[in-house]
Amino acid sequence: MTVFAFAFYLFATLAVVAGLMVVVSKNPVHSVLWLILAFLSSSGLFVLLGAEFVAMLLIIVYVGAVAVLFLFVVMMLDVDFTELKGQLAQYAPLGLLIGVVMLLQLGAAFGDWHSAEGAGGLHQAPIVDGLENTAALGLIMYDKYLYLFQTAGLILLVAMIGAIVLTLRHRKDVKRQNVIAQMHRDPAKAMEMVDVKPGQGL
Repeated sequence: MTVFAFAFYLFATLAVVAGLMVVVSKNPVHSVLWLILAFLSSSGLFVLLGAEFVAMLLIIVYVGAVAVLFLFVVMMLDVDFTELKGQLAQYAPLGLLIGVVMLLQLGAAFGDWHSAEGAGGLHQAPIVDGLENTAALGLIMYDKYLYLFQTAGLILLVAMIGAIVLTLRHRKDVKRQNVIAQMHRDPAKAMEMVDVKPGQGL
């Protein structure tokens, strides 16, 4: 077994095991840590395939930003996991049904698996037309698929706005600042001049 094949099977095994532990782990913090390991293993697979840019992007964006954000949110939110698990128990039959359907689909896909001609081993991504991986990816994303790339950005923007709207909570016991009311206030009513005589208090 070559070093390339050993590294591939190592990263692939770690990615599968980490992805399974993300779902199985009872502690949400442990699930996020396993998710970080899955991202790192996937970036190792991208490096083996010759997609260095995608691998570094996966580490910087997902591990350095998204996974750390998940970790902070899980650790800082005061979530009653016992009550949450009680609510999730009523959806267990539907989840099992969806899981069985997905396993049947995967079984049908792997049952009809056929390898393409010339794909007998593990190969790295070739360099097309003398361009490196990053330059070729940039030409594809910002030239051939520019509109699809912009559409994906708009979809992510809508998802971000929807997440903010769904998680925004207005607590009645917290006094909030009303910027519009402050900007449109009457200066004559905002201040009151009091004539205090000497020797008297307010």
